[in-house]
This record gives sequence, C-alpha cells and structure tokens, in this order.
Amino acid sequence: MFHLILTGAALGDRRTNSSFKRAKVSFDRGMDCIDELCDLGVIKLESTSGAHDMSDKILFRAPFLRFWFAFISPIFKGIKNGDYTEFFEKFKNLKSEFICLTFEQLSHEYIKRSFQEDKIYNINRYWDDDREINIVAKTKSGKIIAGLCKYTQTKVKKSDLAKLEVDCTAAHIKPDILVIFSKNGFTHELKSMKSKSLRLFSERNLKILLEK
Repeated sequence: MFHLILTGAALGDRRTNSSFKRAKVSFDRGMDCIDELCDLGVIKLESTSGAHDMSDKILFRAPFLRFWFAFISPIFKGIKNGDYTEFFEKFKNLKSEFICLTFEQLSHEYIKRSFQEDKIYNINRYWDDDREINIVAKTKSGKIIAGLCKYTQTKVKKSDLAKLEVDCTAAHIKPDILVIFSKNGFTHELKSMKSKSLRLFSERNLKILLEK
C-alpha cells in the first residue's frame, strides 16, 4: 500500500486525496500510511498558503525517491529481468512534466538565496480547486513575493504574467514583487517590463545554487 500511495504521489498532483484515489485506498487508511511514511522520513506534507479545506500535498524528502516511485517501482519486475523498454518509454513521455516540480524546488532555493538584504521569512505554494501559484513568500520586512515557474519549450509571455496577477487577486494575495522562472526565456515584450517589482529568471540563473 505504501508503494501504491507513493507512486500515486510521484506521478500525480501530489494531493493526498488524489494519491489515495490512485491507490484505491480510503482516506483514513491512506492517512495512516502517510503518518507512518512521515515518521520513517520518506515524505513530508505541505499545506497550501492561505486557502482552507484543501488537501495537503505529499513532498518526497529525497528527489531520488520520487524518481524511484514514479519510474522504477511500478515496473520493477521488467527492470529486474533486464528489460528497460517500458522504463525509457515511460520516462520519455513524462520527463518534462516530472521535472516541473524539481525546477520549482530549485526556484524556491534560488529565491531564498538571492534575497539577502531582506531575507525570506517563509516560502510556500498556493493551490485551490481552480489555480496554483508556484511561489508565495514573505520577507523579513513583510514584503510579499508571488511567482510562476514554467518548465516548457516555449518562452513565457505577457499573458502568463497577466494570469499570475489574476490568480493572485483571486487568492487574495497582494504581492509587492512578482517573480517568474522560465526554462526557455521570455518574449521581448515581457523582458521590456522588467523592474524592481517584476523579476525574471532563466534556467541559467539557477547555476548559482551549485556554488558553496
């Protein structure tokens, strides 16, 4: 049952309810498993920032464990027998979607490191039934930061910024600073809008995390 729940979390939206449905277990039984897995140090739970009555999300404590339960554990028998065909096909189809969370986590780390003069007091995510905001942070001085992480083959556009602003309004978040992280950069129109209150970061910016 642990494997079923962890595989559901690794391949799904990470919400506890969704993972239990994938594993076909009841909420109460599922939460008993979650408690045990938290005690074992395999996962931890994170709550949405500000929304009420939303399912918590499952976060693997080690990125490799998420990879294992997404791509290895479900087809372990074939891999054990030396057949990697299904693995490579599955990984190819889900690679970009799977890496999105890793890109988001690296963006969180970059935010924590880059705000040195006004250090990050708290950083989280927001989700409800209609929207997700990848970064919601608060600095020591009380400034609110909200952000978007896009791990796609296309450049981030002005319309992506507009959607982030709409989502923040709907979530009753009033950001002082908006940040956007993009794998493949930004349109010229969006880059021309950069300011102290709109900060744009590409994949190259994350190299700073490799420094000690």
